[in-house]
Amino acid sequence: MAVGLVLLMVVPPSEASPAGTGTPGAAPAEGSADVGFARDMSVHHQQAVEMAFLVRDRTEDEDVRRLAYDIVNTQANQRGMMLGWLESWGRPKSSERPPMEWMGHPVTPSDGSLMPGMATDTELDGLRAADGRDAEVLFLRLMTVHHRAGADMARAAAGAAGTDEIRDLAAGMARAQDSETALMADMLKARGALP
Repeated sequence: MAVGLVLLMVVPPSEASPAGTGTPGAAPAEGSADVGFARDMSVHHQQAVEMAFLVRDRTEDEDVRRLAYDIVNTQANQRGMMLGWLESWGRPKSSERPPMEWMGHPVTPSDGSLMPGMATDTELDGLRAADGRDAEVLFLRLMTVHHRAGADMARAAAGAAGTDEIRDLAAGMARAQDSETALMADMLKARGALP
């Protein structure tokens, strides 16, 4: 009976090359589009998930609940990936830098809205107080604005990122959010409301 020998090669983490960097041990720079996008879009996504949970509990409409379910699952998953990449790159998950500085136009938060497209605290309070059709229409309007700004940010990252992970994820996000924006326009029309 022949006995085979199997050798395993273990590469220490300091010598591993993160996908998309091409340089052993390299990670995107602190001020890079990759790091800035991963941070900012994680925050943007978190609010989308929050709004989707809010409307899910305030309507019986199956189409709106299905959209909310899709947003929760997709954006929570993407947020987890981006936070994981920040961790693997050795970059903090938050920063003192202004949001969207990596895009060349930093923003100043206002009434809880940290970036373009994000709902204000006042708008979120309105969604919390609404029920039924009113909640559906407010959610669809807020999420339409949210998605448009998110898609713009994703397109900027797809064009400026240095890693395949961020380029590919951002390009996919832009396509998906454009598609959902069109769906929400149809849902608003069906409710006799304009975006």
